[in-house]
Amino acid sequence: MLDTISWNTDLIHRYDQTGPRYTSYPTALQFHSGVGPFELFNALNDSRRTLRPLSLYLHIPFCANICYYCACNKVITKDRSRSELYLDRLTHEIAILGPHLDRRQRIEQLHLGGGTPTFLNHDQLRRLMAALRQNFSLLDDDSGDYGIELDPREADWSSMGLLRELGFNRVSVGVQDFDPAVQRAINRLQSLEQTRTIIEAARTLQFRSVNIDLIYGLPKQTPASFDRTVAEVISLQPDRLSVFNYAHLPQRFLPQRRINNSELPTAADKLAMLQQTIEQLTGAGYRYIGMDHFALADDELTCAQEDGRLQRNFQGYTTHGHCDLLGLGVSAISQIGELYSQNSSDLTQYQNNLEIGQLATQRGLHCSTDDRIRRTVIQHLICQFKLEFAVIESQFNLDFRAYFSAVWPQLQQMATDGLLDLTDSAIHIRPTGRLLVRSVCMLFDHYLAEQNSQHFSRVI
Repeated sequence: MLDTISWNTDLIHRYDQTGPRYTSYPTALQFHSGVGPFELFNALNDSRRTLRPLSLYLHIPFCANICYYCACNKVITKDRSRSELYLDRLTHEIAILGPHLDRRQRIEQLHLGGGTPTFLNHDQLRRLMAALRQNFSLLDDDSGDYGIELDPREADWSSMGLLRELGFNRVSVGVQDFDPAVQRAINRLQSLEQTRTIIEAARTLQFRSVNIDLIYGLPKQTPASFDRTVAEVISLQPDRLSVFNYAHLPQRFLPQRRINNSELPTAADKLAMLQQTIEQLTGAGYRYIGMDHFALADDELTCAQEDGRLQRNFQGYTTHGHCDLLGLGVSAISQIGELYSQNSSDLTQYQNNLEIGQLATQRGLHCSTDDRIRRTVIQHLICQFKLEFAVIESQFNLDFRAYFSAVWPQLQQMATDGLLDLTDSAIHIRPTGRLLVRSVCMLFDHYLAEQNSQHFSRVI
Protein backbone atom coordinates (compact mmCIF):
# COMPACT_ATOMS: atom_id res chain seq x y z
CA MET A 1 0.00 0.00 0.00
CA LEU A 2 1.15 3.54 -0.78
CA ASP A 3 0.68 4.73 2.79
CA THR A 4 2.81 1.99 4.36
CA ILE A 5 5.67 3.33 6.49
CA SER A 6 8.36 1.23 8.07
CA TRP A 7 10.27 3.06 10.81
CA ASN A 8 14.05 2.70 10.58
CA THR A 9 15.96 4.87 13.05
CA ASP A 10 19.38 4.13 11.55
CA LEU A 11 18.22 5.13 8.08
CA ILE A 12 16.65 8.32 9.44
CA HIS A 13 19.88 9.32 11.16
CA ARG A 14 21.81 8.65 7.96
CA TYR A 15 19.58 10.63 5.62
CA ASP A 16 17.97 13.27 7.83
CA GLN A 17 19.39 16.45 6.33
CA THR A 18 18.27 19.96 5.48
CA GLY A 19 16.57 20.42 2.15
CA PRO A 20 13.69 21.97 0.17
CA ARG A 21 10.07 20.92 0.58
CA TYR A 22 9.63 21.05 -3.22
CA THR A 23 6.35 22.91 -3.40
CA SER A 24 8.02 23.98 -6.63
CA TYR A 25 11.01 23.07 -8.70
CA PRO A 26 13.08 25.12 -9.14
CA THR A 27 12.46 26.48 -5.64
CA ALA A 28 11.71 30.14 -4.95
CA LEU A 29 15.37 30.65 -4.03
CA GLN A 30 16.11 30.59 -7.76
CA PHE A 31 13.71 33.43 -8.53
CA HIS A 32 15.40 36.55 -9.94
CA SER A 33 14.47 40.12 -10.79
CA GLY A 34 14.34 39.42 -14.52
CA VAL A 35 10.64 38.58 -14.26
CA GLY A 36 8.07 41.36 -13.92
CA PRO A 37 4.53 42.31 -14.98
CA PHE A 38 5.33 42.07 -18.72
CA GLU A 39 6.34 38.41 -18.39
CA LEU A 40 3.26 37.66 -16.27
CA PHE A 41 0.93 39.27 -18.82
CA ASN A 42 2.51 37.19 -21.60
CA ALA A 43 2.04 33.99 -19.60
CA LEU A 44 -1.58 34.87 -18.81
CA ASN A 45 -2.28 35.56 -22.48
CA ASP A 46 -0.96 32.09 -23.33
CA SER A 47 -3.13 30.61 -20.57
CA ARG A 48 -6.13 32.40 -22.07
CA ARG A 49 -5.42 31.12 -25.58
CA THR A 50 -5.26 27.51 -24.39
CA LEU A 51 -8.17 27.94 -21.92
CA ARG A 52 -6.33 26.24 -19.07
CA PRO A 53 -8.36 25.95 -15.82
CA LEU A 54 -7.30 28.13 -12.93
CA SER A 55 -6.42 28.01 -9.26
CA LEU A 56 -6.39 31.25 -7.24
CA TYR A 57 -4.38 31.94 -4.10
CA LEU A 58 -4.95 35.14 -2.11
CA HIS A 59 -2.62 36.19 0.68
CA ILE A 60 -4.10 38.11 3.62
CA PRO A 61 -1.07 39.03 5.75
CA PHE A 62 -2.62 40.44 8.94
CA CYS A 63 -2.64 38.82 12.38
CA ALA A 64 -3.84 40.35 15.63
CA ASN A 65 -1.25 38.41 17.67
CA ILE A 66 2.19 37.05 16.95
CA CYS A 67 2.93 33.33 17.14
CA TYR A 68 6.62 32.97 17.91
CA TYR A 69 7.18 29.92 15.71
CA CYS A 70 5.66 31.47 12.57
CA ALA A 71 7.73 31.86 9.39
CA CYS A 72 4.90 33.19 7.20
CA ASN A 73 4.78 36.60 5.56
CA LYS A 74 2.59 38.48 8.04
CA VAL A 75 1.87 41.87 9.61
CA ILE A 76 1.09 41.92 13.32
CA THR A 77 -1.35 44.68 14.21
CA LYS A 78 -4.31 45.43 16.46
CA ASP A 79 -5.38 48.16 14.04
CA ARG A 80 -8.17 46.53 12.04
CA SER A 81 -8.40 49.55 9.75
CA ARG A 82 -5.10 48.60 8.09
CA SER A 83 -6.88 45.86 6.19
CA GLU A 84 -9.09 48.39 4.37
CA LEU A 85 -6.21 49.92 2.41
CA TYR A 86 -4.85 46.46 1.66
CA LEU A 87 -8.23 45.30 0.41
CA ASP A 88 -8.41 48.35 -1.87
CA ARG A 89 -5.08 47.40 -3.43
CA LEU A 90 -5.91 43.69 -3.62
CA THR A 91 -9.18 44.31 -5.45
CA HIS A 92 -7.30 46.64 -7.81
CA GLU A 93 -4.86 43.83 -8.57
CA ILE A 94 -7.81 41.52 -9.23
CA ALA A 95 -9.33 44.08 -11.62
CA ILE A 96 -6.03 44.46 -13.51
CA LEU A 97 -5.50 40.73 -14.00
CA GLY A 98 -9.06 39.59 -14.67
CA PRO A 99 -9.29 40.95 -18.25
CA HIS A 100 -6.16 39.00 -19.21
CA LEU A 101 -8.02 35.72 -18.76
CA ASP A 102 -11.01 34.20 -20.51
CA ARG A 103 -14.29 33.81 -18.65
CA ARG A 104 -14.38 30.22 -19.94
CA GLN A 105 -11.40 29.46 -17.67
CA ARG A 106 -13.11 28.11 -14.58
CA ILE A 107 -11.70 28.66 -11.09
CA GLU A 108 -11.45 25.04 -9.94
CA GLN A 109 -9.56 25.91 -6.77
CA LEU A 110 -9.51 28.96 -4.50
CA HIS A 111 -7.51 29.37 -1.31
CA LEU A 112 -7.22 32.25 1.16
CA GLY A 113 -4.09 32.06 3.28
CA GLY A 114 -2.13 34.29 5.58
CA GLY A 115 -1.66 35.66 8.09
CA THR A 116 -5.21 35.30 9.27
CA PRO A 117 -7.75 35.66 6.43
CA THR A 118 -10.61 36.19 8.89
CA PHE A 119 -8.81 39.31 10.09
CA LEU A 120 -11.03 40.79 7.38
CA ASN A 121 -14.49 41.62 8.71
CA HIS A 122 -17.68 40.27 7.16
CA ASP A 123 -18.25 43.24 4.87
CA GLN A 124 -14.67 43.04 3.63
CA LEU A 125 -14.93 39.32 2.92
CA ARG A 126 -18.14 39.96 0.95
CA ARG A 127 -16.42 42.72 -0.99
CA LEU A 128 -13.41 40.54 -1.76
CA MET A 129 -15.50 37.64 -3.03
CA ALA A 130 -17.65 40.01 -5.08
CA ALA A 131 -14.50 41.34 -6.77
CA LEU A 132 -13.37 37.81 -7.56
CA ARG A 133 -16.75 36.86 -9.02
CA GLN A 134 -16.82 40.03 -11.09
CA ASN A 135 -13.42 39.33 -12.66
CA PHE A 136 -13.10 35.53 -12.68
CA SER A 137 -15.39 32.59 -13.37
CA LEU A 138 -15.96 31.16 -9.92
CA LEU A 139 -18.04 27.99 -9.74
CA ASP A 140 -21.47 28.42 -8.18
CA ASP A 141 -22.42 24.74 -7.86
CA ASP A 142 -20.10 23.95 -4.91
CA SER A 143 -18.02 21.66 -7.14
CA GLY A 144 -14.80 23.68 -6.76
CA ASP A 145 -12.28 23.30 -3.94
CA TYR A 146 -12.64 26.65 -2.18
CA GLY A 147 -10.67 26.73 1.06
CA ILE A 148 -9.58 29.17 3.73
CA GLU A 149 -7.11 29.04 6.63
CA LEU A 150 -8.71 29.66 10.01
CA ASP A 151 -7.50 30.67 13.44
CA PRO A 152 -10.26 29.50 15.83
CA ARG A 153 -9.55 32.55 17.97
CA GLU A 154 -10.57 34.75 15.01
CA ALA A 155 -13.72 32.92 13.92
CA ASP A 156 -17.11 31.90 15.28
CA TRP A 157 -20.39 30.36 14.08
CA SER A 158 -21.32 33.61 12.36
CA SER A 159 -18.01 33.66 10.49
CA MET A 160 -18.42 30.05 9.42
CA GLY A 161 -21.94 30.73 8.15
CA LEU A 162 -20.70 33.68 6.12
CA LEU A 163 -17.83 31.67 4.62
CA ARG A 164 -20.19 28.90 3.57
CA GLU A 165 -22.56 31.46 2.07
CA LEU A 166 -19.67 32.96 0.09
CA GLY A 167 -18.84 29.58 -1.44
CA PHE A 168 -16.09 28.18 0.78
CA ASN A 169 -16.32 24.43 1.33
CA ARG A 170 -12.94 23.60 2.88
CA VAL A 171 -11.26 24.92 6.03
CA SER A 172 -7.76 24.47 7.38
CA VAL A 173 -7.59 25.03 11.13
CA GLY A 174 -4.37 26.01 12.86
CA VAL A 175 -3.85 24.15 16.14
CA GLN A 176 -0.11 23.36 16.48
CA ASP A 177 -0.47 22.01 20.06
CA PHE A 178 -3.15 21.87 22.76
CA ASP A 179 -0.80 21.74 25.75
CA PRO A 180 -1.12 25.02 27.75
CA ALA A 181 2.60 25.18 28.60
CA VAL A 182 3.54 24.83 24.94
CA GLN A 183 0.93 27.41 23.95
CA ARG A 184 2.35 29.93 26.41
CA ALA A 185 5.87 29.28 25.10
CA ILE A 186 4.80 30.05 21.52
CA ASN A 187 2.33 32.84 22.44
CA ARG A 188 -0.70 31.06 21.01
CA LEU A 189 -3.34 30.42 23.66
CA GLN A 190 -6.11 28.40 22.03
CA SER A 191 -8.43 26.04 23.84
CA LEU A 192 -9.70 22.69 22.67
CA GLU A 193 -13.23 24.07 23.08
CA GLN A 194 -12.55 26.97 20.68
CA THR A 195 -11.24 24.55 18.09
CA ARG A 196 -14.06 22.06 18.55
CA THR A 197 -16.64 24.84 18.10
CA ILE A 198 -15.23 25.79 14.69
CA ILE A 199 -15.03 22.18 13.52
CA GLU A 200 -18.57 21.44 14.70
CA ALA A 201 -19.74 24.53 12.80
CA ALA A 202 -17.95 23.30 9.67
CA ARG A 203 -19.64 19.91 9.94
CA THR A 204 -23.08 21.37 10.59
CA LEU A 205 -22.75 23.82 7.70
CA GLN A 206 -21.63 20.98 5.41
CA PHE A 207 -18.11 22.09 4.63
CA ARG A 208 -16.67 19.33 2.49
CA SER A 209 -13.34 18.97 4.29
CA VAL A 210 -11.56 20.00 7.49
CA ASN A 211 -7.76 20.04 7.81
CA ILE A 212 -5.87 20.53 11.07
CA ASP A 213 -2.26 21.73 11.30
CA LEU A 214 0.06 20.45 14.03
CA ILE A 215 3.75 21.15 14.68
CA TYR A 216 6.17 18.89 16.52
CA GLY A 217 9.44 20.19 17.93
CA LEU A 218 8.00 23.27 19.66
CA PRO A 219 9.35 24.52 23.01
CA LYS A 220 8.24 22.58 26.09
CA GLN A 221 6.81 19.75 24.01
CA THR A 222 7.45 16.21 25.21
CA PRO A 223 6.50 12.89 23.61
CA ALA A 224 3.88 12.43 26.33
CA SER A 225 2.33 15.88 25.90
CA PHE A 226 2.24 15.64 22.11
CA ASP A 227 0.68 12.19 22.39
CA ARG A 228 -2.21 13.84 24.24
CA THR A 229 -2.54 16.57 21.63
CA VAL A 230 -2.69 14.06 18.77
CA ALA A 231 -5.27 11.99 20.64
CA GLU A 232 -7.43 15.09 21.13
CA VAL A 233 -7.08 15.98 17.45
CA ILE A 234 -8.11 12.47 16.39
CA SER A 235 -11.24 12.87 18.52
CA LEU A 236 -12.13 15.90 16.36
CA GLN A 237 -12.03 13.65 13.27
CA PRO A 238 -10.50 15.99 10.69
CA ASP A 239 -10.42 14.74 7.11
CA ARG A 240 -6.76 15.70 6.72
CA LEU A 241 -3.84 16.55 8.98
CA SER A 242 -0.56 18.32 8.39
CA VAL A 243 2.06 17.46 11.00
CA PHE A 244 5.02 19.75 10.43
CA ASN A 245 8.52 19.63 11.83
CA TYR A 246 9.27 22.94 13.53
CA ALA A 247 12.25 24.55 11.84
CA HIS A 248 13.99 26.81 14.34
CA LEU A 249 15.69 29.45 12.17
CA PRO A 250 15.87 32.56 14.37
CA GLN A 251 18.53 34.08 12.11
CA ARG A 252 15.89 34.28 9.36
CA PHE A 253 12.64 34.74 11.28
CA LEU A 254 12.80 37.37 14.02
CA PRO A 255 9.79 36.18 16.08
CA GLN A 256 11.56 32.88 16.65
CA ARG A 257 14.17 34.75 18.69
CA ARG A 258 11.58 34.94 21.47
CA ILE A 259 11.72 31.17 21.80
CA ASN A 260 14.04 29.88 24.50
CA ASN A 261 16.45 27.44 22.83
CA SER A 262 16.85 25.51 26.07
CA GLU A 263 13.13 24.68 26.02
CA LEU A 264 13.24 23.01 22.60
CA PRO A 265 12.91 19.21 22.64
CA THR A 266 15.93 17.09 21.86
CA ALA A 267 16.38 15.47 18.47
CA ALA A 268 15.59 12.10 20.06
CA ASP A 269 12.34 13.43 21.52
CA LYS A 270 11.36 14.92 18.16
CA LEU A 271 11.87 11.54 16.52
CA ALA A 272 9.81 9.90 19.24
CA MET A 273 7.00 12.41 18.67
CA LEU A 274 6.98 11.74 14.95
CA GLN A 275 7.05 7.97 15.35
CA GLN A 276 4.22 7.87 17.87
CA THR A 277 2.17 10.36 15.80
CA ILE A 278 2.45 8.13 12.75
CA GLU A 279 1.38 5.15 14.83
CA GLN A 280 -1.56 7.07 16.34
CA LEU A 281 -2.82 8.43 13.03
CA THR A 282 -2.45 5.25 11.01
CA GLY A 283 -4.08 3.34 13.84
CA ALA A 284 -7.01 5.77 13.60
CA GLY A 285 -7.46 5.13 9.89
CA TYR A 286 -5.38 7.93 8.35
CA ARG A 287 -3.18 7.28 5.33
CA TYR A 288 0.31 8.75 5.02
CA ILE A 289 0.23 10.86 1.86
CA GLY A 290 3.80 12.08 2.22
CA MET A 291 5.73 15.12 3.40
CA ASP A 292 3.96 15.43 6.79
CA HIS A 293 0.47 14.99 5.31
CA PHE A 294 -2.18 12.46 6.35
CA ALA A 295 -5.70 11.91 5.04
CA LEU A 296 -8.58 9.53 5.58
CA ALA A 297 -8.90 6.59 3.22
CA ASP A 298 -11.79 8.12 1.27
CA ASP A 299 -10.27 11.60 1.00
CA GLU A 300 -9.63 13.06 -2.46
CA LEU A 301 -5.88 13.24 -1.81
CA THR A 302 -5.76 9.55 -0.96
CA CYS A 303 -7.80 8.60 -4.02
CA ALA A 304 -5.65 10.82 -6.25
CA GLN A 305 -2.47 9.19 -4.96
CA GLU A 306 -3.86 5.72 -5.58
CA ASP A 307 -4.89 6.73 -9.11
CA GLY A 308 -1.56 8.43 -9.91
CA ARG A 309 -3.18 11.89 -10.15
CA LEU A 310 -1.67 13.50 -7.05
CA GLN A 311 0.53 16.54 -7.65
CA ARG A 312 2.35 19.15 -5.61
CA ASN A 313 2.47 22.93 -5.97
CA PHE A 314 2.78 26.05 -3.82
CA GLN A 315 -0.38 25.02 -1.96
CA GLY A 316 1.12 21.64 -1.08
CA TYR A 317 -0.35 18.32 -2.22
CA THR A 318 -3.20 18.95 -4.61
CA THR A 319 -5.58 17.39 -7.10
CA HIS A 320 -5.42 20.60 -9.15
CA GLY A 321 -1.83 20.59 -10.35
CA HIS A 322 -3.14 20.77 -13.93
CA CYS A 323 -4.43 24.30 -13.27
CA ASP A 324 -2.52 27.50 -13.80
CA LEU A 325 -2.01 29.02 -10.35
CA LEU A 326 -2.50 32.77 -10.00
CA GLY A 327 -1.25 34.31 -6.75
CA LEU A 328 -2.78 37.57 -5.54
CA GLY A 329 -1.64 39.78 -2.69
CA VAL A 330 1.65 40.59 -1.01
CA SER A 331 4.35 37.89 -1.50
CA ALA A 332 1.95 35.66 -3.49
CA ILE A 333 3.48 33.30 -6.07
CA SER A 334 1.99 32.38 -9.44
CA GLN A 335 2.76 29.42 -11.68
CA ILE A 336 1.37 30.12 -15.15
CA GLY A 337 2.55 27.57 -17.69
CA GLU A 338 6.33 27.50 -17.41
CA LEU A 339 6.57 30.88 -15.66
CA TYR A 340 6.94 31.35 -11.92
CA SER A 341 6.36 34.90 -10.68
CA GLN A 342 6.13 36.45 -7.23
CA ASN A 343 4.74 39.70 -5.90
CA SER A 344 6.82 41.91 -3.63
CA SER A 345 7.03 40.58 -0.09
CA ASP A 346 7.08 44.12 1.30
CA LEU A 347 3.58 45.33 2.16
CA THR A 348 4.34 49.01 1.55
CA GLN A 349 5.90 48.35 -1.83
CA TYR A 350 3.03 46.07 -2.85
CA GLN A 351 0.46 48.70 -1.93
CA ASN A 352 2.40 51.55 -3.52
CA ASN A 353 2.67 49.69 -6.83
CA LEU A 354 -1.06 49.04 -6.99
CA GLU A 355 -1.83 52.62 -5.93
CA ILE A 356 -0.33 53.87 -9.19
CA GLY A 357 -1.97 51.11 -11.23
CA GLN A 358 1.05 48.83 -11.56
CA LEU A 359 1.37 45.19 -10.63
CA ALA A 360 3.76 44.30 -7.81
CA THR A 361 5.33 41.39 -9.71
CA GLN A 362 8.96 41.57 -8.66
CA ARG A 363 10.75 38.30 -9.35
CA GLY A 364 10.42 34.82 -10.80
CA LEU A 365 11.84 32.56 -13.51
CA HIS A 366 11.08 30.77 -16.77
CA CYS A 367 11.54 27.01 -16.48
CA SER A 368 14.11 25.55 -18.84
CA THR A 369 13.76 22.11 -20.41
CA ASP A 370 16.12 20.74 -17.76
CA ASP A 371 13.96 22.32 -15.04
CA ARG A 372 10.87 20.64 -16.46
CA ILE A 373 12.58 17.25 -16.63
CA ARG A 374 13.77 17.44 -13.04
CA ARG A 375 10.45 18.86 -11.83
CA THR A 376 8.62 15.88 -13.35
CA VAL A 377 11.03 13.42 -11.73
CA ILE A 378 10.61 15.08 -8.31
CA GLN A 379 6.82 15.23 -8.71
CA HIS A 380 6.60 11.49 -9.35
CA LEU A 381 8.83 10.60 -6.42
CA ILE A 382 7.27 12.95 -3.90
CA CYS A 383 3.66 12.19 -4.86
CA GLN A 384 3.72 8.53 -5.92
CA PHE A 385 6.89 7.20 -4.20
CA LYS A 386 7.91 5.72 -7.52
CA LEU A 387 9.21 6.67 -10.94
CA GLU A 388 9.05 4.65 -14.14
CA PHE A 389 11.93 5.85 -16.33
CA ALA A 390 9.89 5.27 -19.49
CA VAL A 391 7.55 8.08 -18.45
CA ILE A 392 10.41 10.59 -18.49
CA GLU A 393 12.05 9.10 -21.55
CA SER A 394 8.91 9.27 -23.69
CA GLN A 395 7.89 12.72 -22.47
CA PHE A 396 11.29 14.34 -22.97
CA ASN A 397 12.96 12.08 -25.54
CA LEU A 398 16.00 11.14 -23.48
CA ASP A 399 17.76 8.16 -21.94
CA PHE A 400 17.08 8.41 -18.20
CA ARG A 401 20.18 6.65 -16.94
CA ALA A 402 22.45 8.58 -19.29
CA TYR A 403 20.84 11.92 -18.43
CA PHE A 404 21.18 11.32 -14.69
CA SER A 405 24.43 9.37 -14.79
CA ALA A 406 26.02 11.73 -12.24
CA VAL A 407 23.60 10.69 -9.49
CA TRP A 408 23.41 7.00 -10.36
CA PRO A 409 26.09 5.97 -7.82
CA GLN A 410 24.17 7.80 -5.06
CA LEU A 411 20.95 6.08 -6.09
CA GLN A 412 22.75 2.76 -5.91
CA GLN A 413 24.00 3.60 -2.43
CA MET A 414 20.47 4.49 -1.33
CA ALA A 415 19.32 1.15 -2.72
CA THR A 416 22.06 -0.64 -0.81
CA ASP A 417 21.03 1.19 2.37
CA GLY A 418 17.41 0.12 1.94
CA LEU A 419 15.93 3.54 1.13
CA LEU A 420 14.69 2.51 -2.30
CA ASP A 421 14.62 -0.22 -4.93
CA LEU A 422 16.55 0.64 -8.09
CA THR A 423 16.26 -1.26 -11.37
CA ASP A 424 17.14 -0.46 -14.96
CA SER A 425 13.59 0.79 -15.48
CA ALA A 426 12.36 2.35 -12.23
CA ILE A 427 12.86 3.78 -8.76
CA HIS A 428 10.53 2.61 -6.01
CA ILE A 429 10.77 4.25 -2.61
CA ARG A 430 10.62 1.52 0.02
CA PRO A 431 8.42 1.78 3.15
CA THR A 432 11.60 2.54 5.12
CA GLY A 433 12.36 5.46 2.80
CA ARG A 434 9.02 7.21 2.49
CA LEU A 435 9.66 9.58 5.39
CA LEU A 436 12.93 10.50 3.66
CA VAL A 437 11.66 11.00 0.12
CA ARG A 438 12.93 14.60 0.16
CA SER A 439 16.47 13.20 0.42
CA VAL A 440 15.90 11.20 -2.76
CA CYS A 441 14.43 14.21 -4.56
CA MET A 442 17.45 16.30 -3.59
CA LEU A 443 19.65 14.11 -5.79
CA PHE A 444 17.81 15.49 -8.83
CA ASP A 445 18.00 19.15 -7.74
CA HIS A 446 20.44 20.87 -10.10
CA TYR A 447 20.62 24.01 -7.93
CA LEU A 448 21.00 22.49 -4.48
CA ALA A 449 24.79 22.61 -4.24
CA GLU A 450 24.84 26.39 -4.64
CA GLN A 451 22.10 27.06 -2.06
CA ASN A 452 22.61 27.88 1.60
CA SER A 453 21.38 25.02 3.77
CA GLN A 454 20.24 27.54 6.39
CA HIS A 455 17.27 28.34 4.14
CA PHE A 456 15.83 24.85 4.64
CA SER A 457 14.30 22.74 7.38
CA ARG A 458 15.46 19.23 8.18
CA VAL A 459 13.73 16.31 6.50
CA ILE A 460 12.66 14.87 9.86
